[in-house]
Amino acid sequence: MRRNRNVKVVATLGPASSTREVIRDLFEAGADVFRLNMSHGTQDDIRERHRLIREIELELERPIAILADLQGPKLRCGTFANGRETLEIGARFRFDMDEAEGTAERVRLPHPEIFKALQPGATLLVNDGKMRFKVLECDGSSAETEVMVGGEISDRKGVNVPDVILPLAALSKKDLSDLEFACKLGVDWLALSFVQRAEDVEEARALVGDRALIISKIEKPAAVQNFDSILAASDGIMVARGDLGVELPVQSLPPIQKRLVRGCRAVGKPVIVATQMLESMITSPVPTRAEVSDVAQAIYEGADAVMLSGESAAGQYPVEAVKTMNNVAESVESDSIYRSVIEASRSSKHGSTSDAITAAAREVAETTDVRAIACFTHSGTTAQMVSRERPRVPILALTPIVTTARRLCLVWGLHCAKTDEVDRFKHAVILAARIARGHGFATEDDRIIVTAGVPFNVSGSTNILRIAPVREKAIFEGEPE
Repeated sequence: MRRNRNVKVVATLGPASSTREVIRDLFEAGADVFRLNMSHGTQDDIRERHRLIREIELELERPIAILADLQGPKLRCGTFANGRETLEIGARFRFDMDEAEGTAERVRLPHPEIFKALQPGATLLVNDGKMRFKVLECDGSSAETEVMVGGEISDRKGVNVPDVILPLAALSKKDLSDLEFACKLGVDWLALSFVQRAEDVEEARALVGDRALIISKIEKPAAVQNFDSILAASDGIMVARGDLGVELPVQSLPPIQKRLVRGCRAVGKPVIVATQMLESMITSPVPTRAEVSDVAQAIYEGADAVMLSGESAAGQYPVEAVKTMNNVAESVESDSIYRSVIEASRSSKHGSTSDAITAAAREVAETTDVRAIACFTHSGTTAQMVSRERPRVPILALTPIVTTARRLCLVWGLHCAKTDEVDRFKHAVILAARIARGHGFATEDDRIIVTAGVPFNVSGSTNILRIAPVREKAIFEGEPE
């Protein structure tokens, strides 16, 4: 099954998409990666969805990536005696550690870490930023605030603290349990919530090892400030615009998104743009024009993937949402302006032999009549470097390791296929030609580019590039051993 686009689609599974039939329909409609949200459902629910994905993968003979998204620490206020209260602008309101139910004057906030970090003048946001409080006085167990934006406050609403770096571990007790569960299950990517610094990623890396690749979700102002070091410590990035849009002015999100996407592209690490991309399709069979433009903008920026959350997990039209995203991607990528935008934002920093080979592959593909770039990769590094170049022709990521094939399904432009082990370059060329023909990327009269590292099966050793015929007879006649 071949996609007619380069950007990947991530679909979140949930109550609306938990059966074999719907999951298969989502994949056939265009989903390349399935997200298992650890915030919702039990571990048994997650295990069953994972099992169904792997069965469909085997059935369709196509690798599928699975991303487990950890919940992260959730900051919530306590309950109210009346269930809810209405607070007026200018009123005084206290957050404290008292276990008594809340009133119109106070509510419990069971997070001493917040009180330790607060300073007078800091801001507290409640209920996705709909209510805003300014801290007047604070100590280690309470904070006296003034209501800056009023409204209705009710039980267990989420609390955000945008002005300070909170001394909270990125991994809660639930996350630690879910992390080990997901790794043993065999997920390909693990998304970390509430990342504030590179050390948060390194803590998770020590627990995960090489069992999964790590995506850091950028959803805190501190993460934006520390982005370069977080990117260096991570295998990929998710621009999680939900909480980010709560804690930062909404007008700052577009330039931040552009900067994060470009930073990831420069180093060849995948980046997902997420949250509310087709939000109206939770209840509507068609999206708004603004949502379509939002998805298109992420694709024009060169993001590796765009993500559906509630649309595919709990919406009334999960398959239609994936089809819509697929159709938008195909339309954008067929636009001539798309290529000019992508190429204008391409990084020119290349320092190694592998960098030079993959850059040369793209340049050769753009100046000669070849149908695809086939790259043999063991760890996935070579394929990601070819993807970083954003070439005009399809990229075949060929690997003998099924885990690598699955992980690369998240990366821009890669058509992943598991192959036999190779120990000679001629054998690699033959395999590449057969896959190019069999998967509909080339005919016997065409040529392809083949890149590999010799000796084989050594990570990061890409050192050879060849323009090869697809016809096997010509390979045997013209290719050296």
